[in-house]
Amino acid sequence: MSANNLQARVQAAIDRMVRDGAEVGLQVAVVRHGQLVVDAVAGQRDAGRRLPVRPDTLFYAASTAKGVASAVAHVLVERGVLTDDLRIAEVWPEFGAHGKRDATLRHVLLHTVGVPAPPYDTTVEQLCDWNHMCAALAGSEPWWVPGARFGYHAQTFGFLLGETVRRASGRPLSWWLREAVTTPLGIEDDVHFGVPEALLVRVAHQHRPTGPPPEPGSPEPGSPADRAVPPAIRPDADLANRRDVLTADLVSTGTMTARGAARVYAALLGDVEGVALVSPARLAAMATLSHEGWDEVMEVPTTWTFGFSPYRPGGASSRPGSTFGMVGSNGSAAYADLDSGVAVAVMRNRFSQDLSAAAEIDRIVADAFPGSARPDKPTTDDRSNDG
Repeated sequence: MSANNLQARVQAAIDRMVRDGAEVGLQVAVVRHGQLVVDAVAGQRDAGRRLPVRPDTLFYAASTAKGVASAVAHVLVERGVLTDDLRIAEVWPEFGAHGKRDATLRHVLLHTVGVPAPPYDTTVEQLCDWNHMCAALAGSEPWWVPGARFGYHAQTFGFLLGETVRRASGRPLSWWLREAVTTPLGIEDDVHFGVPEALLVRVAHQHRPTGPPPEPGSPEPGSPADRAVPPAIRPDADLANRRDVLTADLVSTGTMTARGAARVYAALLGDVEGVALVSPARLAAMATLSHEGWDEVMEVPTTWTFGFSPYRPGGASSRPGSTFGMVGSNGSAAYADLDSGVAVAVMRNRFSQDLSAAAEIDRIVADAFPGSARPDKPTTDDRSNDG
């Protein structure tokens, strides 16, 4: 399939989704071997549904940003700023309390630290207070010995990673995102953990879901998933539209354009206009499966790589160790596939866990660029109630 045909097919798909009422606004970007081959937008970006989505419209992307954060961490290991097995307590001594002294950066990226939950009474205001959250996590007791089990750290991942980076380097992760990733790639205004005030006017309004499919209910009270994402900070459209949330350096979540996100993943895969973020060896390590089994927090079977999910939203088969990325609780997605050389990002502003849009785009891209895909047993990637 030619690039023109792929662009047309994706554009027709997202136009239909908006026309049929399944979506409000959409952005899709696909980069292959460093070249932007799809740059498509559809629908409206504002609360009144009057202003069209543009290629530079910023979308709250929820946990899709975790993949970007993991990418920055891998870049810093490549640069020698961090090491994979850096003990967190070496640079953040308070974190070593209550049996956490052997937790490492590797454990953070693998979601095995054992600190998946902030205090259950955490408010949004406290979530946006970096020092408060880091102090709370440093003083917490782990759910398991670091490294012993896997459990998705939906709301704590960003603080664990970000504070480790800040203590080790003297700079916050958002600074490194700009310095080491987005500025070299020319996308410094397109990918953010906290949105600069001047760019808030570009952020799409997130709309509450309406009609089918029904949203999943709240987790069972007292369950691991309930404890890991306290009620006051569970992600929804209202939370995503808050100015304090959008501008806070939460790291577990973020705001971005599809073009920006796809370009980050493309630069992980290889050279993008002279910028290659990691070595081939690091890239292979990032995509290698590290966990296949039970998620102690979400209580589902899952698979994980070195900082990413190997999940493709459309169910397109790929070789284990080829696909890596992240999806968000609002239905956004960004990921890359080594074998086909593609990086894909889908942003939307109808806030729901419905990944139908990302799934259809994934199937279209997989049809155009199949790589060395082969059938594999299905995996589950249930990120219900995540950030």
